[in-house]
Amino acid sequence: MPDSVDRQTFRSVMGSFVSGVSVVTTLDSEGPKGFTCSAVCSVSATPPTLLSGVSNRSGTLRTILETRRFAVNFLSEQGESISNLFASDSRTKFAALGWEPGKVTGMPLLEPKVAHAECLLTQSVTSGDHTLIVGRIVGGGIEGERRPLAFWRGDYGQLLRLGPSHTEES
Repeated sequence: MPDSVDRQTFRSVMGSFVSGVSVVTTLDSEGPKGFTCSAVCSVSATPPTLLSGVSNRSGTLRTILETRRFAVNFLSEQGESISNLFASDSRTKFAALGWEPGKVTGMPLLEPKVAHAECLLTQSVTSGDHTLIVGRIVGGGIEGERRPLAFWRGDYGQLLRLGPSHTEES
């Protein structure tokens, strides 16, 4: 069996998959915490569940595992600066930001977003240098017709909406 690819090949290959950009947030007695995340996907519709990947070095991960609650803020295309802030090592990420508590879990909800999901942690699985957190979605909503922030090959991009559905009929 061959060895794994090198780190650069891994980053190049996985960076070729266009992803949305989100900020995963949580809250404990010390205050709000969060990190930028492009590794989010739906898992199940029944029950409504999503999955996110979190670095094992993240202080936010420790809080999620302790409180068993988190929110996923799916950023709008105006959210580049928020994404950059939450991707940094800054300890004062929330200092200059306004946020509101989610209606169901109280987890921090940010602007600008296209949607959000409030989650209760149901499972966590360590895989390499990350932990996969699985959350049952207990609250959420969308923000009108905003467009999402996209990430591809190390840079931000915008989605171009072409219309309702582009399927060709034979």
